[in-house]
Amino acid sequence: MKFNSLKYTDLFSLKSFSIFALSAILLTLTSCFGVRSSSAGGEVTGVGGYAWAEPTPYGMVLIDRGNIFMGPSTEDSVRGVKGNPRGVSIDAFWMDETEITNSKYKQFVFWVRDSIIRERLADPAFGGNEAFKIEEDREGNPITPYLNWSKAIPWRNANEDEARAIESVYRVNPITGRRELDPTQLNYRYEIYNHTEAARRKNRIDPATRQYNTDLPMPTELPVISKDTAYFNDEGEIIRETISRPLTGDYDFLNTYIVNIYPDTTCWINDFDNAYNEPYTRMYFSHAGYNNYPVVGVSWEQANAFSNWRTDFLKRSLGREGVYIEPYRLPTEAEWEYAARAGNSETPYPWEETLPYDERGCFYANFKPMDGDYVRDGHVITSPVGTYAANDFGLYDMAGNVSEWTSTAYTESIDKLTSDINPEYRYDAAKEDPYKMKRKIVRGGSWKDVAQNIRSDLRMWEYQNEQRSYIGFRNVRTQIGFAKGTQKKKK
Repeated sequence: MKFNSLKYTDLFSLKSFSIFALSAILLTLTSCFGVRSSSAGGEVTGVGGYAWAEPTPYGMVLIDRGNIFMGPSTEDSVRGVKGNPRGVSIDAFWMDETEITNSKYKQFVFWVRDSIIRERLADPAFGGNEAFKIEEDREGNPITPYLNWSKAIPWRNANEDEARAIESVYRVNPITGRRELDPTQLNYRYEIYNHTEAARRKNRIDPATRQYNTDLPMPTELPVISKDTAYFNDEGEIIRETISRPLTGDYDFLNTYIVNIYPDTTCWINDFDNAYNEPYTRMYFSHAGYNNYPVVGVSWEQANAFSNWRTDFLKRSLGREGVYIEPYRLPTEAEWEYAARAGNSETPYPWEETLPYDERGCFYANFKPMDGDYVRDGHVITSPVGTYAANDFGLYDMAGNVSEWTSTAYTESIDKLTSDINPEYRYDAAKEDPYKMKRKIVRGGSWKDVAQNIRSDLRMWEYQNEQRSYIGFRNVRTQIGFAKGTQKKKK
């Protein structure tokens, strides 16, 4: 595997996040929700407060609540498409205008790199500079240690110990002799609280609240739950386990993950036998010329790690670590299809026409137009995000370019298992589960697919740990407040 050198001059500034957007969010998050008491002759008049609307998250558009008939509306026996539309309703959410780019994903990679360097700069083995890690409050009382991101890494004027800490995340390629980032060290640890499982009545500790039917005996045994955990063993290897045990408290719904987050740049070779794709393995992710192209070679697990980091990055930037905000996440399959089709149940594509090009022959998306002909639409592989016109919701590349991960697990009977309001099917596969239980739904088709396979109403899947040259992702956030969207009126 070959990786180009990532020098400090390439560092994406953590301040690159839109300052005005952060300021707007900060103002809304710090809004006071006052309680107003009213005297009305002893009558109950309700508790007052200050309503507020969430500002537009950077690079996202608001998708208003609505409904759609999911899936193909007509049968196509030639292509094996079954017409089984199903009506569903979706609440409002924000969605990235474009797929996550190499540039944005690099910011994640460099943040992980810098966190490792700061950790080592504070380590006595590398000089022990306490300024890089805060372990006491202003009064000198011990606190849970955290990295000091306001302390700059001495990229240019490091002393000997600091230079060793910085260089420890790099390696020299034995073939090219180049200094390059060591991808094996780029592991991101995060925790997710499973609100859904914690809210289930069957998982309550108090048996009286687990069973409301007084004709039935009260449960006596504690429910058994499973949680994911991850840690490093003595050899530095990542150990992932799914633990089953009797419920003891809220902590049992906190899942821990450690994910190596560097994209698999070799996917360009492994996806295509007997093809000269070596330049893409060396350049697609690392070269700045591809910064505005969609990131690929990222698994479902890595996409989730990015989503968690993006949420925490926003909190840290706002100084709101202790405040809950709606997290960035992968879209559900239903959210994705509703957004891609702009709420229009009549057309299978993000555009109204039934063909992938207009009367002049201009293409609406990046895909494979003809047998062996990838370039008729102007591109051989991926294209820069936003190259083609947006759909009526203001979203780009919802067909073609790269397929996109959703949060939804795949099973053949998914339509029978899910609700018709915000439908979602999740299955957190344990390491020991059969591989077929680790399938996740991807949507939209890619640059390598023919027109049939970039339809927005078709369901496809991939294994959650696979890293493909034709699969990327974008994020969503559940909308809160009372803001109205800016989409065009659906026809």
